[in-house]
Amino acid sequence: MAGLQAGSPTPVALTVHSQSRLLEVAFSDGAAFRIPFELMRIYSPSAEVQGHGPGQEILQTGKREVNVVELEPIGNYAVKPVFSDGHESGLFTWDYLYHLGVDQSQLWADYERRLQAAGVERDAPMVVAGGHGCSSH
Repeated sequence: MAGLQAGSPTPVALTVHSQSRLLEVAFSDGAAFRIPFELMRIYSPSAEVQGHGPGQEILQTGKREVNVVELEPIGNYAVKPVFSDGHESGLFTWDYLYHLGVDQSQLWADYERRLQAAGVERDAPMVVAGGHGCSSH
């Protein structure tokens, strides 16, 4: 199980709820989470969002209405969501999905702080300044 720590919980059920824009995940340890697509999108583990090192994260905005149009399994350790805004370069390992579920309220609070610090509204359209150096399309 590449990408997993020994004894890490693994998903026993994954359900995409397009209407409510949630990914429902039940894990082998009994934990279950409903992770909003918006949270998945703004915390995508891709270089396009995370940058290429600490402090290079790209603040994502305007993702409240984003949907997951496809959820592709990657081996036995991750899924790759295809989002309705075209983003599809993030691999969400089971550990990462668990982290998004467990730490959801902290992640939302951090996101709100980052928006406020940048003086940007959550629903502001993304501004891409002259290409971001990562062409994944």
